[in-house]
Amino acid sequence: MCQYSSDESGLVKDWHISHYVCRAVGGVGLIIIEATSVDPDGRISPNDLGIWSDQHIEGLRKLTDAIHKNGAKVAIQLAHAGRKSKAASSPVAPSAIRFSEDYHEPAQLDKAEIAKLVEHFSEAAKRSVLAGFDAIEIHAAHGYLINEFLSPLTNKRDDEYGGDLEKRVRFLKEVVESVKAEIPSTMPIIVRVSASDYYEGGNEVEDVVKILNLVPGIDLVDVSGGGVMPENHVKAFAGYQLDNAFKIKKGTGLPVIGGGLITTYPLAEYAVNTKCDLVFIGRQLLREPYWPLRAAKEADVDLEWPFQYERAK
Repeated sequence: MCQYSSDESGLVKDWHISHYVCRAVGGVGLIIIEATSVDPDGRISPNDLGIWSDQHIEGLRKLTDAIHKNGAKVAIQLAHAGRKSKAASSPVAPSAIRFSEDYHEPAQLDKAEIAKLVEHFSEAAKRSVLAGFDAIEIHAAHGYLINEFLSPLTNKRDDEYGGDLEKRVRFLKEVVESVKAEIPSTMPIIVRVSASDYYEGGNEVEDVVKILNLVPGIDLVDVSGGGVMPENHVKAFAGYQLDNAFKIKKGTGLPVIGGGLITTYPLAEYAVNTKCDLVFIGRQLLREPYWPLRAAKEADVDLEWPFQYERAK
């Protein structure tokens, strides 16, 4: 959940510390922080966090230390917005196709530029280790750069990075391989995917299963959807991503994170018992930072509370 609370520097600010620590105090098990760009021109907005420089490590280390002290694990989401960057005056993409009239037309990446972006992801992974993160999530969803390579709607290349599915997956494979080379063997790699483009001619969940099966080194799949095209054809309802999460779990054999407008304990419990291994909570945690404490109470689980709040237990 992007906070848009940095500046051109991409550095961690006081808001990030207070925001994420609050969710750790509230009982979240794993916090995956907002999209953190591996390149200044890969930011979704000019106010996104960055990890394109060693200067970012100190602030991110302060953030992970604070989260750990309050009982949660924390992953970083490494991202590049591609053609959906509003921070870049000249955005880049696999093909020169504009997202909408509100965005600049992107320049098509050449192979040398693609190799450089893979290197940016690996360098960001190295910094993530130094900053104390417990896991790395590679953002390959929501119409951002990696997703643009994966989708036939946005990848019209005729070289080894475009065309059939095996070629469209090449960039993701190279990113995962490069990230894995820079992190401890025990550090999990999560990949966030759009299980469906929700658009005619785009990827469907069966295609995403094939994509994931072509990429070694993934430990966990975070299942979302949409974002590739500006038209929104998603019929959202409570738990609307769970069926796709289950299909990816069955089709790949990998553990999955599922969700989609989950706001209640019974639905979260249903999800992990029938559809997925972990549940992501987004908007509800913006509304209610201590939602896990309330969910535990509803589940009749005697979860340890911060001693400062025990009188309210």
